[in-house]
Amino acid sequence: MASDIIVWGRINSSNVRKVLWCLEELGLDYEQIDAGGAFGVVDTPDYLALNPNGRIPCLQDGDFTIFESNAICRYLAKTYGTAPFVSNDPNNWALADQWMDWTTFSFGMPFRNLFWNMVRTAPGDKDQAAITHGIAHCSAQFAVVDALLKDQPYLSGHACGVGDIPLGSLAYAWFNMDFERPDQPYLAAWYQRLTERPAYQKGVMSPLT
Repeated sequence: MASDIIVWGRINSSNVRKVLWCLEELGLDYEQIDAGGAFGVVDTPDYLALNPNGRIPCLQDGDFTIFESNAICRYLAKTYGTAPFVSNDPNNWALADQWMDWTTFSFGMPFRNLFWNMVRTAPGDKDQAAITHGIAHCSAQFAVVDALLKDQPYLSGHACGVGDIPLGSLAYAWFNMDFERPDQPYLAAWYQRLTERPAYQKGVMSPLT
């Protein structure tokens, strides 16, 4: 039987991984349909009717359609989530939620440039200066997270929650790309805790390419 929840997007997209991980944490049944990149689909009239931006991911939940990965995760959490993954306290929710936007606006673009040079660019075309800058910039941003995680196990607080999803999805690539990373023990311990979660293993831990 087909699921009422459909996720459009290829699984090697970090933004799609956010949604898949969230769905797994919430224990929801869903169907994932490859789209974007080599799969195409996103420029077809049918898909553009779902997401006029022609990007992934896009989620259908019955008659309801939503795009933008953070918005999808917030929707799923508020619609289907329970404590401790979703806090009932509005202050705790806000403190977790802030890390979703922080990842997008403070971390996401420098990391994207690093990732594309390291993983998705042919060896002879890599921009080494951009790689060096990206590692330095991302390391400095991760230092902020490392300091926070010294005093709490997750970005969302005492339990893993939606605040961990955007950065956790990128952390998988960070820790699996071939370069020397700074010693940030609390960040590394947080990542290790994520890798022990079945939902993270299924939703995020697939090949980078």
